[in-house]
Amino acid sequence: MRLSLRRVFASVVCLAIGSVCFASPASAQSDPAAGTWKLNSAKSRYSPGPAPKSNVITIAVAGDTLKISSQGIDGNDKPTSTNYTATFDGKDNKIAGNPAYDTVSHKRIDANTTEQTRKKEGKTVQTAIRKISADGKTMTVTSRGKTPDGKALSNVAVYEKQ
Repeated sequence: MRLSLRRVFASVVCLAIGSVCFASPASAQSDPAAGTWKLNSAKSRYSPGPAPKSNVITIAVAGDTLKISSQGIDGNDKPTSTNYTATFDGKDNKIAGNPAYDTVSHKRIDANTTEQTRKKEGKTVQTAIRKISADGKTMTVTSRGKTPDGKALSNVAVYEKQ
């Protein structure tokens, strides 16, 4: 009987250690959006225009936290820069550098798709769906909502992984 209890105890310990060891790599898998992405203007559509002349987004992932920065040149030859940190908890996070919205929240839909809600002074002004292609080489961001001057916005921005 004593030997059986030891075996049961040893089995439970092994299962517990195994579940921790095997769960960690799965949860540590990197978000497919992590990396540097360059706008492909020819494949993108912006309404209203003008489309940005360039944009590069860098996404760093640590666990459930995203650090996102983008730099570019808008359609009027003015530099753009946006930086923020967010998680996939759906809570508003402050964003610097974007005149259209001052907070953003993220929700994960599936492994390659997220939904972003953009707010200005507490009111939703835009939503965006970010989809990473199955091969991980293309990121498409589809945005809908209003511009800062109240015009309807409907953009499809296509980015290529660098």
